[in-house]
Amino acid sequence: MKTEQNRRTFIKTTALAAAGLGIGANSFAESVYPSLKLSRVVGNRIGIIGLDTSHSIAFTKALNDPNASPDYSGFKVVAAHPFGSREIKSSYERIPGYTEDIKKMGVEIVDSIAGLLSKVDFVLLETNDGRLHLEQAMEVIKAGKRFFIDKPIAASLAGASAIFDAAKKANIGVFSASSLRYSAGAQEIAGGKYGKVLGAETFSPCHLESTHPDLFWYGIHGVESLFTVMGPGCKQVVRISSPDVDIVVGTWNDGRVGTFRGLRSGKLGYGGTVFAEKATVPIGEYGGYNPLLKQITDFFKTGIVPVKPEETLDICAFMDAADESKRKGGIPVALADSYARAIRKTR
Repeated sequence: MKTEQNRRTFIKTTALAAAGLGIGANSFAESVYPSLKLSRVVGNRIGIIGLDTSHSIAFTKALNDPNASPDYSGFKVVAAHPFGSREIKSSYERIPGYTEDIKKMGVEIVDSIAGLLSKVDFVLLETNDGRLHLEQAMEVIKAGKRFFIDKPIAASLAGASAIFDAAKKANIGVFSASSLRYSAGAQEIAGGKYGKVLGAETFSPCHLESTHPDLFWYGIHGVESLFTVMGPGCKQVVRISSPDVDIVVGTWNDGRVGTFRGLRSGKLGYGGTVFAEKATVPIGEYGGYNPLLKQITDFFKTGIVPVKPEETLDICAFMDAADESKRKGGIPVALADSYARAIRKTR
């Protein structure tokens, strides 16, 4: 079957990519289909790495609120390390203000990741600059802390795969997700309320940042919405790009088609339409951060990873293939080729 053949290719190519990164190919293949048996962890102290994003402030306000939602009450952000990007102006300019904001919520500011890790049980890796995530994640993994990585998980497919492999080898739980994944509409659709999803069109803002592959910086929100309702298994993409918009069409192994529209002009927003067996329905409005916070804190307590590594890696491969399609004038590019390029880059 085509799907199974594609999945075998996926395992083989990602295992080879891990070998190119200097890590065990067998262990990486296992990390794609995780079988971690993580114990419950006693503790409620959360530390934040990176005060260059509004997510750090929003998460802390919610978690440290005396009247916090029962979905995640009991957890508290107790310490934060501000850095963080030192190169992306739109990020590092926020750090002083966000540092003062978070201090007012009773959070201790520490001058190193090592200092942070000695004070907390769990970590929110919030640094906006995905290029820093592998190095930062390695410190968290070595300290044995369960952690969440905010979008983007890394600034490359190779970086994402290295994080997952290192965590697998150390038996440390980690996941990454956009909050768009947990909008009520997307979860209902993914849960089968309207039957099998036959296709979907999603949209989100898609601002670009020169230090990151195009969709990794902000378009990832709409791409993750697409994968939430369609599931993994995309085999190729085609991208049309202009200054104001990106349109990326993905074909899945079973012939279904999903489209992401990245917006850079006009009224910006999040949403989409799903074509399912029983109905054609809107994904619905963005539901804020609380549903994601519930997933994060449930994961901290139980060790059960809500988003499997193979899906996050397929999202990265989709975005990488979209960049390659743009470079080649809009021709179809296979996700398997994205994994092959990741292998070459690490040799």
